[in-house]
This record gives sequence, C-alpha cells and structure tokens, in this order.
Amino acid sequence: MPETSFDLVVIGAGPGGYHAAIRGAQLGFKTAVVEKDDGTGIGGIGGVCLNWGCIPSKALLKNAELVNSLRHAADWGIVFEKPPRFDMAKAVERSRTVSGTLTQGIGYLFRKNKIEVFKGKGVLAGPSSVHVEGSGNLEAKHIVIATGARPRSLPGLEIDGKSIITSREALELKETPKSVGIVGGSAIGVEFAYYFRAYGTEVTIFEMLAHLVPSEDEEISTELERAFKKQGINFVTGAKVSGTERKGPQIVVKYEAAGKAGEFTCDKVLLGVGVQPNSDGIGLEKIGVQTERGFIKVNNKLQTTIPNVFAVGDVTGKMALAHVAFSQGVFVAEHLKGMNPPELKYPDMPRCTYCVPQVASVGLTEKQAREQGIKVKTGKFPFRGAGKAIAIGDFDGFVKLVTDEESGEILGAHMIGPDVTELLAELGAIKSLEGTPIELGATTHAHPTLSEAVKEAALAVHGEAIHI
Repeated sequence: MPETSFDLVVIGAGPGGYHAAIRGAQLGFKTAVVEKDDGTGIGGIGGVCLNWGCIPSKALLKNAELVNSLRHAADWGIVFEKPPRFDMAKAVERSRTVSGTLTQGIGYLFRKNKIEVFKGKGVLAGPSSVHVEGSGNLEAKHIVIATGARPRSLPGLEIDGKSIITSREALELKETPKSVGIVGGSAIGVEFAYYFRAYGTEVTIFEMLAHLVPSEDEEISTELERAFKKQGINFVTGAKVSGTERKGPQIVVKYEAAGKAGEFTCDKVLLGVGVQPNSDGIGLEKIGVQTERGFIKVNNKLQTTIPNVFAVGDVTGKMALAHVAFSQGVFVAEHLKGMNPPELKYPDMPRCTYCVPQVASVGLTEKQAREQGIKVKTGKFPFRGAGKAIAIGDFDGFVKLVTDEESGEILGAHMIGPDVTELLAELGAIKSLEGTPIELGATTHAHPTLSEAVKEAALAVHGEAIHI
C-alpha cells in the first residue's frame, strides 16, 4: 500500500507545483504530488505550460519563424525549383512531440527525487488533509495549492472550442484558417497573430487599450505595431468588442473603435484575454481559505489564511507567468525549511513575448517611473548599429534603459528585436544588484553579438555610445 502521510503535499503538477515538490524533496521533505487527469490533455504533469501553453506554443512559433525565413530564402542565395509547401499539421505534430518529451522529463525528476505522484483530483479534506479521488486521504504537515488557471469567456464571446477558441484549441489546429480575429493584443494575442500570419492567414487583432502589448513601454508597443503592419498583420486599438454573430460557417466580430462601429468576418475567433483561477471545487471554503475574485489570497510568504496551507502560481493572481510560479514554488519550499529566502519582487520579474520581433522587459517603463515622480534618464540603442544583427539580417528594434538620474540605478529595461528574450537575464541580474549603466557599459561584451546593443544602450544613457 502507498504511504498516506507526508511532510508536503502539492496539489497540481504545473510549473509552481513541480518546483515546490522537487525543491521540497531536495530539502528532505517527504513529498507527494496530486495531479488530476481529466482526459482532455490539459491536466497532467507539467500543467498547462508544458502541455498546452509555453512550450508547445514556442515550438509553433519557431516553425512560423522558419516559414517566414523560407519565404525570403532567395535573399540568402537559396532558390527552390518549386515553391515550398508549408504544413501546419506537421508543425502541430512536432509541438506535441516537444511537449511530450519535456513532460516525461518532469516525471523522471519526480522519480529521481522520490516524490510520490497520485493521479486524481485533489480536494482539501481538512487543514492537514487532501482527499484524492480513487486513492483516499493524504495527511500532510504542509499543503501547497498549485492548481493554476484556465481561459475565461467574455460577454458575447462564449468559448465553444470550435468557432470561438482559446490558445489551447489554437495549438491543435491542423488546417490553416483563412481568417482569424484575435481579441486581446497582449502576449498570447500577438504571438498567435504572428504564427497564423506566417501560414498566410488574414489576421486582425482587437485590443481595448491604446496600443498592442499595452503593459510594455510605449516606444516598444509602437515599434511592434510598425513591424506588424509590415508583416500584414492588421490590428484595431481602442476597440471594444461587443459580441459575435454567426454568418454561415463563419463568425462576425462586432466592435466599436474611435466612435465608429465595425465588423470583421472570419473563420475563427481567438480569445487572448483573461483567465479564471482553478480554485473552485477543491475545498477551500470547507477549511476557510479565503479568496478574492476566485484567486487565493496569500501574504508575502505565499501563505493562505490557513497557516500551513500555501498557494503558488496562477491561482494566486499575482503574475500569470510560468517563471514566476517557478520562483514561488522554490520560495515556499525554502521558507518551510527555515532558510529565510528573500521575498519575491514582482516588478522585477522578467516579461517576454515571443512573436517576431521578440519583446522583453523588466522593471518600470519610462511612464511608470515618471508617474512615481522619479527624475528619469534613458539610453537607447538600435539593433541597426550592431554588427551581428546586420550579419544575420535581423536588425529591426532597439534596447532602451530607464534609469534614475540622481542615483544612476537602472529602473527598467525594454527591448524589441532579435532574440531579446535571451538577452534579458543580464539586465535582470544587474537590476537585482542595483547596478547602473556605468557598470553595464564598462563590461566588455563579445563581438559580434547581439548583446553589444545592451552595452551600447547603457553607454547611451550618458551620451557615450560608440556606434550611433
């Protein structure tokens, strides 16, 4: 018979859950993970991120990038005797293989760390007890809730999984739709816009706020809009979508922008806005765990209103990013061990969007810094001034640093351009050390690399950039 008493029981094996479990096991906790399998594929080890989110979507975006490169193959001296054929179904098949490989890897790590996995829905049976369907009750000194979140419908835009879809259904489309309307111009929306457009789909994004990727620095948003226009991706900002209407096999998106009503007829509508927490039906009310709008209320230690019950990841409503959940999971395990880990700084969490051009940022935007009354000084460097960017033929975009003029501290870093998601870690590290453009600009960066644009942006803060 399996053990039923543990130091740590984690409900949910997504990013936050499996990090909490593995780190807990490393620290000597007898650990169990409870993960439901509802038959849809959404459940399972790795959660939405590995199965139907971060990983498969990035695999598809790589396919889209390759498709766009092949469309311009002649620029590189590569000529096809016949036009290449682009198979979306094969791209989807590859993405599923990638997802499966990584999911198996998490299973291996559970076995390596002697973590017991219970398949079935986990429900809180008491402050120190979790009931698992089909397995009975598990007793736990500490419980971590990591049940994640799911897409939500909007009024007039009820998800049916066929005409009005979420990213989950989009990841399985094996036939290229002729036209897609995307509601929401944040990361999910712009990533799928790039993906569909690469395969020839007519795409229109509807964003309620004034710019695409509205949480980013305004100069970044403007540059992405310019790039999307060049790619033939249409978008309407300041748009209020009022609903949809069937028109034969197609669907009509009804919206209002700039005081005028408009319609867009398409094959599919993709909802790229909003999630609802998976906090329902897991026994929170029974033991007195408080929620707010469905999200589990936690303190700065990620502790719920029940002292030995913690929550991590999207279900907390803090920041719906996998790497935030990673850090939260590790934090809880180390906190329970008494290691006194530093509290997480959410404004300093990296933010990445993987369309082309890529977008990456950390810290305050220029507008946010000025609204806080900070005297701001910025430095900006275009990738057109970086030799590596010219050599690889990908030189649109720039690096922008926002600094405190008085202290010199870097307050924010904002980038758009080739592989900027891979350049962000350096800026995150120097920001966490309260570094300034002086240290960053004095650091020799290898030549030729894209990272030279980061160094030059730091030098530009004081007017010392060499290549502009």
